[in-house]
Amino acid sequence: MSETLVERSNRLLTQGASPGGAGGSRNHPLHAYGVVEEISDGVASVSSFANVAVVDSGDGLVLVDTGGPVGTQVRDLVRSWSTAPVTDAVYTHGHIDHVLGTDVFDAEAEEAGRHRPRVIAHEAIEPRFERYCLTAGYNASINRRQFSDPDLNWPTRYRYPDDTYAERFDARVGDLTVQLHHARGETDDHTWVWIPEKRTLCTGDLFIWCVPNAGNPQKVQRYARDWAVALRTMAALSPEVLLPGHGLPIVGEAFVQAALIDTADLLDSLVDQTLALMNAGAMLDEVLHTVAVPEHLTSQAYLQPVYDEPEFVVRNIWRLYGGWYDGNPARLKPAPDAVVAAELARLAGGAGVLAERAQAVAADGDVRLAGHLIELAGLAAPDDPGVHRVRAELLQQRALGETSLMAKAIYGAAARDSTALVEAAHGD
Repeated sequence: MSETLVERSNRLLTQGASPGGAGGSRNHPLHAYGVVEEISDGVASVSSFANVAVVDSGDGLVLVDTGGPVGTQVRDLVRSWSTAPVTDAVYTHGHIDHVLGTDVFDAEAEEAGRHRPRVIAHEAIEPRFERYCLTAGYNASINRRQFSDPDLNWPTRYRYPDDTYAERFDARVGDLTVQLHHARGETDDHTWVWIPEKRTLCTGDLFIWCVPNAGNPQKVQRYARDWAVALRTMAALSPEVLLPGHGLPIVGEAFVQAALIDTADLLDSLVDQTLALMNAGAMLDEVLHTVAVPEHLTSQAYLQPVYDEPEFVVRNIWRLYGGWYDGNPARLKPAPDAVVAAELARLAGGAGVLAERAQAVAADGDVRLAGHLIELAGLAAPDDPGVHRVRAELLQQRALGETSLMAKAIYGAAARDSTALVEAAHGD
């Protein structure tokens, strides 16, 4: 890599360069550089799918998160930086890309005749792991779709923490104070870590170099307002170093302040706008098409909608404060989608007519309306290869035109389903 992680970070922060489309740039927050870099004295960052912070306490290493299922990659990078034993590990939250690397460090300790690392996490992480076991099939399905990985399997075995806490946990580890703070944000079990002697902040996924993952259409509730409060609390500590759950480290108090406060401002703005409309009696449809990110935030390199996006965040805000009813009585107890589609196709003159109209509308630039029409056509004629050929084409075009990984993945998966139907019909 021609630039260090910090040099690349400084360039983006200074020049305002956009991280680019999902998966299409080395600056994308999910890009794993596969390197370990010393960020300040005794503090290193491992750039993997989910980052791992490594801090030398004087008596051993403290890890903030342990990485994903291929834990040997993280271990090898850690060991290229330090051979000191790992004494402690903090889980910032229970997502599998942050917690599945612990086993290799446990095994390393056992082989050396040492106690395995003490793992500390918020008390809500244990119910999360239990829920993951209950919904392993569903989680495998949605993550295969989200990450376009048909071979992804969902684990049902987890390394549980040794110590848990409710609101705050202060640990003295070697020469350092390691402060754990709970905040609801992307998850209900989130922890952010402050090491005052190093002026180092480890945010977990409360900061990931893009629009916060506070919407995610396929996952459980997120907490945008609590998230913003946590970011402002972090900023009040005046950190010099920010090590995020994904993306590049940020060094320099001014840079760190801007990243934290701007992200909090974005979340607060979305919450305030949504609640104002809800309090005025607006339906979800109006809210979704009215709320917008303040213009001065849209140009920030770390607030691009390349993973989640503001429209999805608004839906989660509505869900938190208003439940699932969107204000349209027809959707309170709806008829089956296929029944509605068949009736509209009959009125239009057939599913083929709807498909043709979808093509024309898309050609005129209204991809949202085209999406409705082609879904009606597909539901009305679920076995018609001609309709599904059009559906595959329009959904693939839609995927290419989106910025967030989530939208791209969902549209792309639906396009592949129709393509498979067409190929099966023709014996391809």
